[in-house]
Amino acid sequence: MRKLLNSELNRLSTEEFKQAAKIPLIVILDNVRSQHNVGSVFRTSDAFRVEAICLCGITATPPNPEIHKSALGAENTVDWKYYEHPLQAVRELKDYGYTIISIEQTDQAIPIEDFVIKPESKYAIIFGNEVKGVCQEVIEESNYCIEIRQFGTKHSLNISVSAGIVIWEFFKHLKTSIQ
Repeated sequence: MRKLLNSELNRLSTEEFKQAAKIPLIVILDNVRSQHNVGSVFRTSDAFRVEAICLCGITATPPNPEIHKSALGAENTVDWKYYEHPLQAVRELKDYGYTIISIEQTDQAIPIEDFVIKPESKYAIIFGNEVKGVCQEVIEESNYCIEIRQFGTKHSLNISVSAGIVIWEFFKHLKTSIQ
């Protein structure tokens, strides 16, 4: 067994990525304060061909050297748009037929392993602030809340870890749209 060279990975160029089909998934970042987390979400979104990212509130936007440290150029491939408040993004995406899902622990949250992802649907998933989570107004506008159940002493995961888990789960069910 040998490690593959970068030249053997058959990665898309930036132009090819822009033209390639994307999964029907949009990520909304609700007041995410860490620019490294923002960069990580860009990188994961690139890896799994997410349609776009909505950056809301205090969430930093490209171009930004701190985002670039984690994104490694994915901030130039994944489409993004800035909104002053996450409710603006949520309402716009609802108008376009997206199912809105907050990734948050609520009294009605569905464990991610029990949530049924329909390949014919379009989804927007919301990740909240590192301390306060998804704002209550956004939760109230959401169609669903999904949680990643945890079994240790901590009750939360870093947003970049959560995004990786959730985006991967959606990709597994939506990837037929890009094949």
